[in-house]
Amino acid sequence: MAVLGATGTTGRLLVDELLRRGHTVVALTRAPQPDGPEAVSWVAGDARDAGALAALVRGADAVVSALGPRRSDRTVHREVAPLLVTAMEEAGVRRFVGISGAGIDVPGDRKSRRDRVVSALVQRLGGQTVRDKALEWQTWADSRLDWTLVRPPRLVDGPPTGQVEHSAHHSPRRTSIPRADLAAFLADLVDRPDYVQQAPLVAGR
Repeated sequence: MAVLGATGTTGRLLVDELLRRGHTVVALTRAPQPDGPEAVSWVAGDARDAGALAALVRGADAVVSALGPRRSDRTVHREVAPLLVTAMEEAGVRRFVGISGAGIDVPGDRKSRRDRVVSALVQRLGGQTVRDKALEWQTWADSRLDWTLVRPPRLVDGPPTGQVEHSAHHSPRRTSIPRADLAAFLADLVDRPDYVQQAPLVAGR
């Protein structure tokens, strides 16, 4: 499994979950000496570096991204997505699973009134951060790869519950999800071809 965002709060949990399930993990890092499990193989480079992405995905069965929004960098997702699509196409890797956000809308959505209001506020107040996620989705939607962009609500810390509510277009009842449950759901999608070319909404139960 090729992983981006492996040293972030959610990314660390994702890596642990993939390793627990017996996957071999190769992860991208900008740090000279990344702080992570010894079982992980690290590829040095930035996510915007086409060469680093090519090295990361070469020989992978799937690519999983836990890249999160950065206050100082609000265009990272729209810039990384096309580079990653190209790297995967050239390497013959089809499966991609990544994290988006519940605030963006996609065709076919049937969100509840509550979530339509929340999404409208997020899109109005979120500025470039929300636009970044929307443009990322468009890049994947335009590709022919087997992508899935998971749209979680507010992420919270805490132990996993083992219960995740998810739907391609309908709003979950809850408005948050533990990061550990999100990491497990991402790993589930790597193991099974659910929600291919879709952006499911998820939440904790």
